[in-house]
Amino acid sequence: MKSTSGNTGVQKKKMNGYVGFSNYPNQVHRRSVKRGFNFTLMVVGESGIGKSTLINTLFDTKIFPDREEMPPSAEPVKGVDVTSMSADIQESGVKLRLTVVDTPGFGDSINNEDAWQPILENIESRFDAYLAQENRVNRSKISDNRIDAVIYFIKPTGHCLRVIDIEFMKRLHTKVNLIPIVAKADTLTASELEQFKAKILADINYHGIQIFKPVSDEFDDPETVAENREILSKIPFAVVGSEKLVEHPNGTMVRGRSYPWGIIEVESEEHNDFIKLRQMLLRSHMEELKDTTDMVLYENYRTQKLLSMGHVQDNNVFREFNPLVQLEEERRAHEGKMQKMEGEMAAVFQQKVQEKESKLKLSEEELYARHKDMKTVLEKQRSELEDKKKRAEATARPITPMEQHPTKGKKKNIFSGF
Repeated sequence: MKSTSGNTGVQKKKMNGYVGFSNYPNQVHRRSVKRGFNFTLMVVGESGIGKSTLINTLFDTKIFPDREEMPPSAEPVKGVDVTSMSADIQESGVKLRLTVVDTPGFGDSINNEDAWQPILENIESRFDAYLAQENRVNRSKISDNRIDAVIYFIKPTGHCLRVIDIEFMKRLHTKVNLIPIVAKADTLTASELEQFKAKILADINYHGIQIFKPVSDEFDDPETVAENREILSKIPFAVVGSEKLVEHPNGTMVRGRSYPWGIIEVESEEHNDFIKLRQMLLRSHMEELKDTTDMVLYENYRTQKLLSMGHVQDNNVFREFNPLVQLEEERRAHEGKMQKMEGEMAAVFQQKVQEKESKLKLSEEELYARHKDMKTVLEKQRSELEDKKKRAEATARPITPMEQHPTKGKKKNIFSGF
C-alpha cells in the first residue's frame, strides 16, 4: 500500500489488493431496491392543456382517471385547488411510490392574480411538515412528501411567456425544481416551435428564473456528458402526449396521434421532446432532483425559517481548531471584554458625575432664585415702611401747653353759679 499526501493534510492510500469496500454501492443498491423509492411530482397548467395525458404517458399507467364531463348547467370551480393522488408502480423489481399533485383551476379564471399563492402555500406547508418531523425526539419514521419536481405547462401561443407564466415561475423557482414544457407541441410547426423556445429561454433569463438543468462533473463519462448536453439543448421540452395506440402505415402500432396529414409519434425524437423529458425526469436525473430538493431548496427554506424564528447557529462548533490559536483567541476575547467593561464603567461614572453636577447646578439655581425672591419681598416691605414713616412725619404737629393742661389758665366764670 503506497501513501501520498495532499495539501489538505489527508493521506491518500493506494491499495495493493482487494479489500471489499468497493462493493458498498452494491449494498446500497440492494437496500434501496428492498425499501423502494418515493417520488413526488407536481403538474401545473390550465385545464385541458394535457396534464393528465402526459403523466399517464410518462409512467405508462393510468395515474389520472378519465375525466368526467361536467354538465353545462354545472358551476365552474372557483379558485385553485391542490389535490394529490398516489400509486405504487413496479418496474424490473424496483418499487416506486409515485405521488402526483395536481392544481385544477390554475389559469382558468378571468382574473388570475395571485393564482400561484395556493400552490406556493402547499409547497411551503410540505417543507414545514418535514421540518417539524426533523425536530421530533423520535425520528425513526419520517414521511417525506416534499415536491421533487414541478412540470409547468406553457400554452403554445407561439409568441412569448404570458404574465401569469412569468409571475408563477418567479414565485416558485427558489422552492422547487422547475421544469417548463411546451404543451401540445403538435399545434406549432417546427420553425414556430424553435422560435417559441428561444423566446421562452430569453424571458426566463431576463427575469432571472432558475429552472432545473442537468449538470455534468468530472466523474461523468463522455457518454453521460453528451447526453446531458443533448438534454440541455431541448429545454424547454416540446412534448405531445397520448394514451392511445395508432396504426402506422407500415402496419406497426405506435403511441401517438393520427391526423389527416400523418401521425405524430409520442416516442419519436424527430416529432417531439417526450423521450428527452422522460429520460431526464425518470431515467438519469431522478436522484439529482431529489438531492437538489433535499440539500439545496429545502435547506435554504429551513435556514430562512429558523432564522426568522430567532435561531442562531454557532459556526465554531463545526470547525477544526488549533489549541494554541484557540487560547490566543480566548485571550484576545478576554482583553476585548475587559476593555469593553472598563469603557462601560467609565461611561457610567461619567454619567453619574454629570447627573450629580446637574442636580447641584439645579439646586444652586433654585437657592439663588429663592434668595432673590426673598430679597425682593424685603426690599418691598422696607420701601412700604419708609413711605409710612414719611407720611406720618408729614401729618404730625407739636402739642401746645394748653392742650396738655386744658383747666390751667382758665378764669372761673362768675356766673357759673347761677
